[in-house]
Amino acid sequence: MARVQKPSPEVFLNIPYDEKFERLFLGFISGISAFGLVPRATLEITTSVRRLDRILDLIRRCEYSIHDLSRVEIDPGAPRTSRFNMPFELGLSVAFEKAAKSRTRGWFVCESQSYRLAKSLSDLNGTDPFIHDGTIEGVFRELGNMFRRPGRQPSVQQMRTIYRKLRINLPAVLRQAGSGTPYTARVFRDLSVIASAAAVEVMLTRR
Repeated sequence: MARVQKPSPEVFLNIPYDEKFERLFLGFISGISAFGLVPRATLEITTSVRRLDRILDLIRRCEYSIHDLSRVEIDPGAPRTSRFNMPFELGLSVAFEKAAKSRTRGWFVCESQSYRLAKSLSDLNGTDPFIHDGTIEGVFRELGNMFRRPGRQPSVQQMRTIYRKLRINLPAVLRQAGSGTPYTARVFRDLSVIASAAAVEVMLTRR
């Protein structure tokens, strides 16, 4: 009897969707894929079904979630407002875990600066955030601290190789999608496919 392959665990990626975060966005996709995990994001929500219901469903089905709170500062564009989506979705993930109504095994909080989380979200005092310093190398380093997967522990160098593959392919992916931003459902899906294929190649060739 043929062995049924178990689906790869999924990771809910809660990040800011803006131009300044683009490099880290690609870094997270690259690193998550390197661990044999599947990145998921609210970018995929395109139907008319109530958005909050879809977000809840997406969080519920993911075994892990990563929440980047490094960009919760006030948006200078009119009207000047703070960004609440990231901490809100973090709260949903924490609630699901506490209520034991999801398959979530763990949620992780990222920041770019040490000690800032204690000021911006004091309810999480006692929770150690993963400080990536706002750099690609930092993202790869902290992903390595988050995940311990038997037989699948990519190095920072391997994750960087996958990232370079994404950077090279990004212009073509945007062109094919007719998009000027990577933050669309199709571009995110295509980048995830490229990253997954590159991860398999990198892990096989560097054993």
